Amino acid sequence: MVAAARASEVKAEGFLRGACAALAAAAAALVGLSTQTETVLLVRKKATVKDVQALWVLAMAAAAAAGYHLLQLLKCLYLGRAGGVNPCRRSSRALAWVCLLLDKACAYTTFATTVAAAQACVIALGGAHALQWTKLCNIYTRFCEQVAGSLVLGMLAAVGTAVLSAVSARNVVRLYTPSSPPYAAGH
Repeated sequence: MVAAARASEVKAEGFLRGACAALAAAAAALVGLSTQTETVLLVRKKATVKDVQALWVLAMAAAAAAGYHLLQLLKCLYLGRAGGVNPCRRSSRALAWVCLLLDKACAYTTFATTVAAAQACVIALGGAHALQWTKLCNIYTRFCEQVAGSLVLGMLAAVGTAVLSAVSARNVVRLYTPSSPPYAAGH
């Protein structure tokens, strides 16, 4: 029964990692491949992700997060075939802590880059008159809509990654708890 519960936990973690990998990859692809060309005052201008540094950082961070989740998904698939034992639990406490810290770093990085890109997009949406920056989304509407979609996907990936870091924290706590409660020993 315990082995079946661990196997279902590994499957659930694998499903969540797969979803996070897909969301992060979709966010990276959507923002990274978004371009739009418009003619402004007889000059053709092209909007790309490299025009806004925060969007470029979001594309790279989301791609890295997708790669990380893909590697962790492969770990879960391997464990599903190996009997559902958590590798961090099977190996050492140090490895469990590494899994936790990597999950936390991925969650914080994904969240921070998505929020920074959203802040840059707010400036592109409304402009900043004090800095003489004009609105860009009324010119590059399709580009801004694609970036907005990638921000939603990035935020969903960040939330999923935060849930996964909680799962990793639970796995670390399990290493420090006894396998049977002390009150059950006398019965």
